Amino acid sequence: MTEKEVETLTALSRSRTESASRVSRAAMLLAYRENPSFFAVGRRLGVHHQTVQRCIERAVANGALAALDDRPRPGKEPVITAEAKAWLVSLACDKAKEHGYAHELWTTRLLARHAREHGPSAGHQCLANLVQGTVCKILGQEEIKPHKVRYYLERRDAEFEQKMAEVLCVYREVQVLKKGTAKSKKSGKRVAIISYDEKPGIQAIAATAPDLPPVPGVYPAFARDFEYKRHGTLSLLAGIDLLTGKVHALVKDRHRSR
Repeated sequence: MTEKEVETLTALSRSRTESASRVSRAAMLLAYRENPSFFAVGRRLGVHHQTVQRCIERAVANGALAALDDRPRPGKEPVITAEAKAWLVSLACDKAKEHGYAHELWTTRLLARHAREHGPSAGHQCLANLVQGTVCKILGQEEIKPHKVRYYLERRDAEFEQKMAEVLCVYREVQVLKKGTAKSKKSGKRVAIISYDEKPGIQAIAATAPDLPPVPGVYPAFARDFEYKRHGTLSLLAGIDLLTGKVHALVKDRHRSR
């Protein structure tokens, strides 16, 4: 062993944070270096001489530091086959209601029960005892979450790209006008570009009781009564001047074209 390996093994043999197996093996290697006898090292450290022999043989074959870790084990043969996992993942990509359930989306518990009931008839007998935790692991490996919904926007306007280009051109024109106004204090033609939108049907709701303030150590936030009064609906019409940044807003009881 090199001096560096001896220093590393010495530090490991005295460590209080390393695993007990690594500390014990480091001590075996150092003791065998002083007294090359399996029986003597085993008697000194209180382990079987065959344990010392296996550790020394691994060190001779793979190096001193490599002998500190366990050998890779083959492990238990997987019970669920790759075909059964593919069938389960394919099932998770469908909606639960497509298979006769009242649920629209799968839950992992429902998916496990369906796989137990219908997996063997589909040729996957290994799914007869499938549990929810195994379903979560299989779906997690494929990064599939059938119980969640993410929203998207379908493009229904064939002229979307053309309209988008026009809007971007307007904003580019605003940038040019801003730069021109900044350079020249005397502006010739006054230009206003307004980006506006409307939001009708806003509920006008009033509280029936005053809000209670926070109390340190008791109530961390304002408390508001659940009951409220309705005062109809209002329409908000607002526009922002893209050159100055000023917002022009109107709140009206009625929403008419004029």
